[in-house]
Amino acid sequence: MNNSPYILVVEDDRPIRNFITAALSTQGYKYIETDKGNEAVALSISNHPDLIILDLGLPDIDGTEVIERVRELLSIPIIIVSARENERQKVEALDMGADDYLTKPFGISELLARIRVSLRHNGAIGNSKGEDIKTFQVKALKIDFEKRKVTVDNKDIHLTPIEYKIMVLLAKYSGKVLTHNFIIKEIWGTSLGNETQSLRVFMANLRRKIERDPAQPEYIYTEVGVGYRMIEE
Repeated sequence: MNNSPYILVVEDDRPIRNFITAALSTQGYKYIETDKGNEAVALSISNHPDLIILDLGLPDIDGTEVIERVRELLSIPIIIVSARENERQKVEALDMGADDYLTKPFGISELLARIRVSLRHNGAIGNSKGEDIKTFQVKALKIDFEKRKVTVDNKDIHLTPIEYKIMVLLAKYSGKVLTHNFIIKEIWGTSLGNETQSLRVFMANLRRKIERDPAQPEYIYTEVGVGYRMIEE
């Protein structure tokens, strides 16, 4: 598979690194690997991988520094796989430029799904819908961007302008975790402030309108303390 995506795996725990690379190999992905942050930056610049899988706890420099240095030059997707469960650290990594965050231990099927989402959004794998995407659909939820229409089970869902903007933003990045700060900047054009509570209210209203059971959402998941994620498939 000469055109298969090329992935850089940065992980200092050898068993975990072997676990990840074995899974990548079975899916036909090409990969390079390292256990050092400085080498990861150098490999990113010299090899231009399609995606980086990055642990934060590296022996030479912290993974957040890797994100910062890579982001100065490249826009390739970065998926964090880390044992750090602190919400502030997750938010920091995502706001610094990481595209997604998985907490160890994680299932390989979930990691592969997140990889597919990131590659698809970055254009490294084909999109059967074509470049001009007019609709978004997952399960019974459908968004018609041209008509600005949202339906669930073919029933019209009446959204306020702000609710619709949030839905479109989540759909655009479906499968990826969007931090509170990112959503607020995109919707209100400002940083965190009083809008944090407003966002929670809008999300609660959205769930009441699109979810069969808002307490057990099918479409929009809460990443506690971090943000929200729209399912992709």
